[in-house]
Amino acid sequence: MQLPAPIEAYFTAVAPQDGDTLAAAFAPDAIVHDEGHGHHGPQAIRDWWLAAKAKYRHNAEPMAVAEAEGKIVVKANVTGDFPGSPAVLTFAFGMTDNRISDLRIG
Repeated sequence: MQLPAPIEAYFTAVAPQDGDTLAAAFAPDAIVHDEGHGHHGPQAIRDWWLAAKAKYRHNAEPMAVAEAEGKIVVKANVTGDFPGSPAVLTFAFGMTDNRISDLRIG
């Protein structure tokens, strides 16, 4: 499956050592929507990602990719320390200038 480089970086980053690599995949004004909260900017996104990785020790394995409503939508099998694991989640990425401008996880 072919994913744009920033999205590939999102799914292959390993916590905690790849926190800066993950943050660099996001545009300066990017936002991530997850679990009812918004995380604005690469530093806040990095902090959110590191905290989520520490809490849930999860891994997301992309299964399918499509384009819908101007977004790159990835369905991924997510496993980790959370109720309902494993679960198939949808990651809807907006892209601007080869960086992630927004991400909605659900």
